[in-house]
Amino acid sequence: MAIRYSLPVFCLAYLAMTGSNHAAGQENLTGKLTLTGSSTIAPLVSDLAKKFEKTHPGVRVDVQTGGSSRGVLDARQGTADIGMVSRALKEDEQDLKSYPIALDGICVIVHSTNPVKELTDSQIVAIYTGRVKNWKDVGGLDKQIMVVNKAEGRSTLELFLHYTKLKLPDIKADVIIGDNEQGIKTVAGNPYSVAYVSIGTAEYNATHGTQIKLLPLHGIQPSMQALIDHKFALSRPLNLVTKTEPTGIAKEFIAFAAAPENDSIVKGQYFVPLAKR
Repeated sequence: MAIRYSLPVFCLAYLAMTGSNHAAGQENLTGKLTLTGSSTIAPLVSDLAKKFEKTHPGVRVDVQTGGSSRGVLDARQGTADIGMVSRALKEDEQDLKSYPIALDGICVIVHSTNPVKELTDSQIVAIYTGRVKNWKDVGGLDKQIMVVNKAEGRSTLELFLHYTKLKLPDIKADVIIGDNEQGIKTVAGNPYSVAYVSIGTAEYNATHGTQIKLLPLHGIQPSMQALIDHKFALSRPLNLVTKTEPTGIAKEFIAFAAAPENDSIVKGQYFVPLAKR
């Protein structure tokens, strides 16, 4: 059930045309740019915005979260200049323009003291549908499983449902969380819980003392390197979307966000920079 996304050809063409000259002749840009949507992308965009504002002192960038669905809706309705969507656009969203700025993946996490080393796809489905309620049934301790699920409208949930071939009503959750940090804090605070979150956020927390453990999928340990090598099954593009072909500040910011010179900012947020321009 591998899910991998390639970058749309028109996006690559757009980046190729704009990436090398996004700063040329634009020093006098002024105005406000509003981005809304995915909480996964928001920290990355906020860091990019700070650098963009230094380059263009007359511009202010406002970044708001609320999930990928909000990013799509706000971009479509014009209440945001740019939407942040941490997944590929759906068939009924093809009216929007989509521009990838990085690659991410999601993984299943448990508490660091949980003896379970790996869960199969069928075990993950059984846990999230309530057919398996005790860790002993999947090689763990005789303890009830606390199932943590993402809130409706979150792209992480949508990707998880697509991968597991489940529908939202199928999920039997004990806790509903919003962003990745909430999921990580919940698992770190509950030794018998299970959740799924962004790989980058999870890897950062796990290597900085947070009591979580990233579980392998099909024998592949989730990591940034696995994403770079295109080995991990659950990967996704991180996109900026607009209602129409971007112009002015929006066009400039999108090109800036995907520019190679900002790869260090992308890596600093534990995402994978675009392999192609």
